[in-house]
Amino acid sequence: MKKIKYGVLGLGWFGEKHLEALAAIPNVEIHSLCTRNSTRLAETAAKVGAAKTFTDYHAMLADPELEAVSVVTMWDQHAAPTIAALEAGKHVFLEKPMASTIADCDAIVAAAHAAKGHFMVGHICRFNPRYAAAKEAIAAGRIGRIISMYARRNLPAWVGASVLDKIGPIIGDCVHDTDLMFWFSGSRAVTAYAQTVKIRNHANPDLGQVMYRLESGASCILEAVWCLPDTTPFQIDERLEVIGTEGSISIHDTHPNLMIVDKDGARCPDTTYWPTLHGQLRGALRDELAYFANCVATGTKPTVITPEESREAVRACLAAEESAASGRIVAI
Repeated sequence: MKKIKYGVLGLGWFGEKHLEALAAIPNVEIHSLCTRNSTRLAETAAKVGAAKTFTDYHAMLADPELEAVSVVTMWDQHAAPTIAALEAGKHVFLEKPMASTIADCDAIVAAAHAAKGHFMVGHICRFNPRYAAAKEAIAAGRIGRIISMYARRNLPAWVGASVLDKIGPIIGDCVHDTDLMFWFSGSRAVTAYAQTVKIRNHANPDLGQVMYRLESGASCILEAVWCLPDTTPFQIDERLEVIGTEGSISIHDTHPNLMIVDKDGARCPDTTYWPTLHGQLRGALRDELAYFANCVATGTKPTVITPEESREAVRACLAAEESAASGRIVAI
């Protein structure tokens, strides 16, 4: 089996998750790593057995052996390395959200269409089997026309504290459910209204609540509370309800699908996104990266999500953040 020589650009916590997932994909070889932190770079390369390391992504992308890259930098630093990788002829998997401005999203979309390589944004929930099954049921007409959707994606305070100085709950987590709602309905938002609450001393608020009106007329409500009690036994309270004219769909992807109780209390480990099974990472993250790698190997354009769909999710979330700041409904 020919292995795709794959690189990871950005070695934060989620960059490391990408490496764990890539290591579990048979037709992928972890070829190179890039981050500006030389100590982190050396430690991670030794851990995963990467052949090459770089502190400058331009040097990494100049390597003719490298075929595909994951861009897992901070969301406001996505555009430059992504566009450079596409222009260098690499296949590019970009973590969500696509970028921090619509101008950057537009530039990425244009670069993706001009590039020889494949491009895909990692909206992991589309690879969650429950959301994928819901999409199939909706497409088959089983619940009629969608009129209402509600989602929540709430986290313990310790998780929120680890990222709130970098990204806020609306663009950080509501972007997942924004994308899912647009995907399910085949529609997009025409207005956004949002409110936030800040209770801790971080750069971003601790919670965001959003309401969209879609082109189809459907009403959507989204909730992302990043300050559940630290004693919460699960890392995410994730739910989605879709109501149609002829039926409904409910997804509850958290506690209590698995609970472990020991002397330290009760915990509900992740069983969906990146669980470890028989010593290797499995779940939706591995599945979406394996899908992308297979597209590269077979020369097939990724179709599970388009660049334009990813951009629309960012556009709506940024409008919601503008609404929260202004107190007004924002037309999109």
